[in-house]
Amino acid sequence: MPFTLPAYHAPDFTLPQFQTAPDARFTPAPQDGVAPEGYHATSIFPEYFKVDGQWLLVEESRMDCVAVLRQGRLSAVEFRNLKAGEPVAVGRSEDGSRGIYVHAAGFQQEDAQQETFSFRQGRSRETAYSMDYDSIYELLRHEREHGYIVWVLGPACAFDADARDAFAALVRGGYVHGLLAGNALATHDLEAGYLRTALGQDIYTQQSRPNGHYNHIDTINAVRACGSTAAFIHSGAVRDGIIYECVQHSVPYVLVGSVRDDGPLPEVYGNVYEGQNAMRDQVRRATTVICMASTLHTVATGNMTPSYRVVNGQIRPVYFYSVDISEFAVNKLRDRGSLSVRTIVTNVQDFIVNVRKGVADTPLHA
Repeated sequence: MPFTLPAYHAPDFTLPQFQTAPDARFTPAPQDGVAPEGYHATSIFPEYFKVDGQWLLVEESRMDCVAVLRQGRLSAVEFRNLKAGEPVAVGRSEDGSRGIYVHAAGFQQEDAQQETFSFRQGRSRETAYSMDYDSIYELLRHEREHGYIVWVLGPACAFDADARDAFAALVRGGYVHGLLAGNALATHDLEAGYLRTALGQDIYTQQSRPNGHYNHIDTINAVRACGSTAAFIHSGAVRDGIIYECVQHSVPYVLVGSVRDDGPLPEVYGNVYEGQNAMRDQVRRATTVICMASTLHTVATGNMTPSYRVVNGQIRPVYFYSVDISEFAVNKLRDRGSLSVRTIVTNVQDFIVNVRKGVADTPLHA
């Protein structure tokens, strides 16, 4: 069966509860970067605000922002980006009674049934993920042509030769439209291409090389000497790998640094808010997000990813996966409020290899 997006069921604003509701209240921001008292904080779900008698959707939302009316449109704005005097939505009732309605069930299937009590409703290392893999294969095939796939990678994705090769193949195959990571992922991937090690260990045998602890900083130093990662790759120093394929296929990648970084690589954002802005530029386009083995970057991406996207005037879901060997890591995102995340507890290196094989092979279930 071909993949189809679930239909969005918009609220019925002809109902009396919406017709008689007052307009949402807006209060000027008292100063730059400060919201007025009683501000309304946005969620991951579609949110509607009644303005001049019409219910308007925040089309590009994110969690923990404020709704600002700008030129007749509603924008979800980070507190740090608020300007003094901008009209900010106030009110914390979300049922429409005060002109604000949070629509959490827009993609809920009409025939969906949930038992009051049943076993294995949580997701853990004991969960069977076969159907998840099948769904991901179908989703990626659809999104390659009709969506925008953003991947969030931790350095573990570059430590294994097979995983690194598999993800590089996904880039070549058009299954990667944007990449979010830190300095470490790019550094160790480039190290693998340059010196065939990751953190000084052979990417094939996992054996430590003599003086291997120099290899990642030698790699960073060589890249910095070239002036940019692209220049380093075009010099011929690296001929394969994740970042190599991103450069060769013009796939944008955003590297946001941390206080732990060595070097770092020239493209790494040292200012966390500039990095967040660059990440959000990718997230704004994303229709599918897959995060692997990077708790900090996964939570950061989850915080700025809504459960929906407006594409060509149509509202569709954003698919969000968190993959990690640690149950704590995948559950942390759900605990932070990203309730639409689908979690998979597994080794990410095996996950990448399986996904690569899955999108290349005939679907397991016709």
